Amino acid sequence: MITLTHCLVVSACIFCIGLYAVLAKRNAIMVLVGIELMINAAILNFVAFGKYDESNYGGQIFALFAIVLAAAAVAVGLAIILNVYRKNKTINLDDITDLRD
Repeated sequence: MITLTHCLVVSACIFCIGLYAVLAKRNAIMVLVGIELMINAAILNFVAFGKYDESNYGGQIFALFAIVLAAAAVAVGLAIILNVYRKNKTINLDDITDLRD
């Protein structure tokens, strides 16, 4: 049987992988992937706590809102990365020095 502790450990591992991707990678796409992993770890926490508190569906509702917000954040992030690539011809975060036009 999968307990709450199992879900929280998996969520913590996913969050740590996402944090490593954000801090160690220099590619803007990989940074976005790391942010998505951290958001997915939070969503897993919402669902896990919602499953083990069967009196209401608050965890699942928060998870649904988090999924919608994550999709919107990815759309905005990819639009920003595409515009930066058009201007600088790179998505390497170390090579991007100026964000002004």
